[in-house]
Amino acid sequence: GDSITQGAGMNGNPYPKQLQQLLGDKWEVGNFGVSGRTLMDKGDHPYSKEKKYQDALAMKPDVVIIMLGTNDTKPQNWKFKDEFEADYKKLIKSFQDLESKPRIYICRACPVIGAGAYKITEKGIQEQIPTVNKIAAELGLGIIDMYASLKDTPELIPDKVHPNAEGGGKMAAAAAAVLTGKKVE
Repeated sequence: GDSITQGAGMNGNPYPKQLQQLLGDKWEVGNFGVSGRTLMDKGDHPYSKEKKYQDALAMKPDVVIIMLGTNDTKPQNWKFKDEFEADYKKLIKSFQDLESKPRIYICRACPVIGAGAYKITEKGIQEQIPTVNKIAAELGLGIIDMYASLKDTPELIPDKVHPNAEGGGKMAAAAAAVLTGKKVE
């Protein structure tokens, strides 16, 4: 993930930490988010070049949640949008190839409010969602709909991009519901 996973704007309570609390101690949730990172390899800061990415692979996870794409909507990155799908599939394959053979979930990114911020745009997020849906269908992956979890509560995204801790709670609940098959409040 990117800064949203890392926990920017969540006052030390990022959604992976809240997900850990919801899932309990039978699960070990790692947070491998790095601020400003892109899914695309031609993006200005590709996640695939980060130590946290290597750490995520080294964890040999049973379950993987991938939530990248928000920073890809910046104009300097989105000009390569034709490579988004192929780069996403390449990232997914790196986890599929692990000996732990994890279940993989990909996320519809969080909404961007109004005109956005940090050059991040809602238009780009809207362009990504059909691709995320297509990849999940083609590869038999689960989807966690972070977009739907926050679309009706723009007040939980005070800087127009990063959910606050309460928004992180909604994200954690959305993830927990998909992972466990049980509705989480």
